[in-house]
Amino acid sequence: MQETGLAQGDITLWWIAAAVLVVVALVLVFFWFKGRHMPGEHVFRASRLSRGNWLLPTQVSVTPSSVLHYTPEVLGGREHSIHINHISSVLIDRNLFFSDIMIETSGGASPVRCHGHKKSDAIAMKGLIERFQSEYYRRQPESPERSGQA
Repeated sequence: MQETGLAQGDITLWWIAAAVLVVVALVLVFFWFKGRHMPGEHVFRASRLSRGNWLLPTQVSVTPSSVLHYTPEVLGGREHSIHINHISSVLIDRNLFFSDIMIETSGGASPVRCHGHKKSDAIAMKGLIERFQSEYYRRQPESPERSGQA
């Protein structure tokens, strides 16, 4: 009896290995796609090496009018937006490698909590929020009550 190269069982194993590799590649592409940067000028993404951000890193977008906290999920995602004039404080908790940020609101709503950002990103976020708040209040027209002409 002559050997014909690969046995039928060997070919089946190769097909199974190829299918597993394709599935793993699709899963990796899916999580890469879900964790890509949001559009915008000032977007800060948490490190994938930090707690809770390995597969789906949280992101914070700071704009002149609002702060948007986006957490991607396997199906969809969660967004928490706060208008810039409703931010009462920004707390930065600097740890050994990463920083945690808590953005509290003046309206009593739940604060935005972000874990695993670079320390420089946390400081930049706080600086941008303070700058945009200052610009927002500088643009507001002065009311008669504020000017003393009531």
